[in-house]
Amino acid sequence: MVKIGNIELPDFPLLLAPMEDVSDPPFRRLCKQHGADLMYSEFISSEGLIRDAMKSRMKLDIFDYERPVGIQIFGGDEEAMELSAKIVDTVQPDLVDINFGCPVKKVVCKGAGAGVLKDVDLMVRLTKAVIKGTNLPVTVKTRLGWDESSINIDEVAERLQDIGVQALTVHARTRAQMYKGHSDWSHIERVKNNPRITMPIFGNGDIDSPQKALEYKNKYGLDGMMIGRAAIGYPWIFDEIKHYFKTGELLPPPDMEARIQAAQNHLTWSMEWKGERVGIVEMRRHYTNYFKGIHSFKEYRQKLVTNDSPEELMKIFDEIRDAYSDYQIV
Repeated sequence: MVKIGNIELPDFPLLLAPMEDVSDPPFRRLCKQHGADLMYSEFISSEGLIRDAMKSRMKLDIFDYERPVGIQIFGGDEEAMELSAKIVDTVQPDLVDINFGCPVKKVVCKGAGAGVLKDVDLMVRLTKAVIKGTNLPVTVKTRLGWDESSINIDEVAERLQDIGVQALTVHARTRAQMYKGHSDWSHIERVKNNPRITMPIFGNGDIDSPQKALEYKNKYGLDGMMIGRAAIGYPWIFDEIKHYFKTGELLPPPDMEARIQAAQNHLTWSMEWKGERVGIVEMRRHYTNYFKGIHSFKEYRQKLVTNDSPEELMKIFDEIRDAYSDYQIV
């Protein structure tokens, strides 16, 4: 069993990564149904929370069926981080996570996200501010370092644990790599094997199949792993990995009905949470992933991304059911 504060997770939990414009409540609900053990909100700007920005506030929405669930915040100002932690406290998630890993230029330029990897003293001060502002467990997600010549995850892990951080997730790339090249989990393994480190250490980066998940679980000896891009349009990845861990056998891929049902649910929940119009429009980016590799699907995808009527969209899903009733996915 893995513990973060009072949160009890199963042995070797699978975490859903916080992904901007992806990890919203409708998507998290699907991933929870299919085996995710711990999930996080999209990352939320501390400045946005303090300004009461509507988009930032909306990202605070969490639901009991998601638990345990964390709210992730980012920022480069100590006072703003403390105040935003107090705001997060009011919606009572299970933990507060700090993003020190986002490599996107507009975040880094503000001295936030992975930008903080250049200044570990600042990282420590920002983390202390969050811990001061909340009664919840505080965890951190970060990267190996700024670039290959400045990998500092060993120092970061020790210093964060020393001030009270209760779990650390490491994306096994540097900021300079962005999302390119290969992740290198050997650095995370070294952190886990440091006798001073007692908090749970989770790995993130390139887990896209049950086989790779088991290989990395056995090879690196971490406490769990976080899955991001592989879950987009494919929430079944969590169940598939867990089944493979237990049996050594691969589950058959989700059939056409399972994919249609997942896309329909995602659309319905998006409309319920975001409003009909926004829910329909923002769902469009997901259809390609739900039906990736399906033969001759372009015509139906085009219909799905150009229609604005909920009733018509449901009819299109029924058309897809009829057209692919005998379709075998291998």
